[in-house]
This record gives sequence, structure tokens and C-alpha cells, in this order.
Amino acid sequence: MSRRNIRVVGAMLEREPGRYLIVQRPSTATLPLMWEFPGGRVMEGEADAAALSREIVERLGVEVQVLELAASTQHAYAEYDLEFCVFYCHLKDPNGTVKNLKVADHRWVTLQEMSAYQFPGADARTLARLLELDH
Repeated sequence: MSRRNIRVVGAMLEREPGRYLIVQRPSTATLPLMWEFPGGRVMEGEADAAALSREIVERLGVEVQVLELAASTQHAYAEYDLEFCVFYCHLKDPNGTVKNLKVADHRWVTLQEMSAYQFPGADARTLARLLELDH
């Protein structure tokens, strides 16, 4: 039987210079209470930007403008293979309030501060790439 391939998009959502949004997965989710870039799964036939915009509204109640690709990585989890693409984003309304609709918590942190949080494998690999680019 072939392994499932899942495509996931995430946001490098910057509010103030150098501070990015990370969210905590719900306690009932796979990889519970780990931190990650906000986003989610791309549905069949859906464009990455459309999926990311939809997921951010569903999970956080704010609209974003999806910009260019920041980083992408492949990661093999025990049950499936993940293709993870992270895009630079901005809030459409700079004064918009992020809500914890489908996440346990959220924080605005620098790339360096992210190392204090536990991320799933794909997010951790992407973060390592982004930290290399930040030098």
C-alpha cells in the first residue's frame, strides 16, 4: 500500500518587524499542543494561496494577503509524507485581532524565540531553513 501524501501550507505572518505568529495545536489534534506556523491542509484542486487564506480565517478569524514562498520542505511522518510550503503573509487589516478559533493559543515571536517552542518535524525543519536565511 502506498503512503499518503499531504500538502500543507503555513504562514510567516509578520505584524511588527521581526515578530511572527505561531499557534499552538489543540489538545485533541494530531501532535497535540505543539506549536506551528498557522495554516493547514490544501484540499484537492485548491491553490496554495486560497488554502492558506481559508485556513487562517477558519482558525484565527483574520484575513491575510499571501505573498511569496518563504520556504518549503518534505517530511516523512510515521503514517504519511508531508509537503510543507510556508508563505510570507500580511494581515489585510493591520489592526485585525487574532482569535483562537481552532487553535489552543497563539504568540507573536521572533525567529530566534521560536527555538523555545516545541514544533512538529516539518515546521522545525522549515524554521531551521528560515534561521539560515535570516543571517
